[in-house]
Amino acid sequence: MGEYMKDDILNRIEEKTNVDKETIISLAHKLQNGDYKNEETLRSIIHELSSITGKEVSHEKEEKIISMIINDKVPHDIEKYV
Repeated sequence: MGEYMKDDILNRIEEKTNVDKETIISLAHKLQNGDYKNEETLRSIIHELSSITGKEVSHEKEEKIISMIINDKVPHDIEKYV
């Protein structure tokens, strides 16, 4: 992915979430180095995202997200969602 495309994606995420690029990049590094099969790690990341965006994540939604990640049911083409 080219540098321009990365910046474009980050800019669109920043516009939609009001979260600055540096925070997005920091979180991306955590995700990159995280253990996706560890529920505690996933919960920590979900709570951090919730805090950053100011959006509450219900227990039911958190469970669904964790289940999707652990069972590899997350779409790989995230660009179409931003």
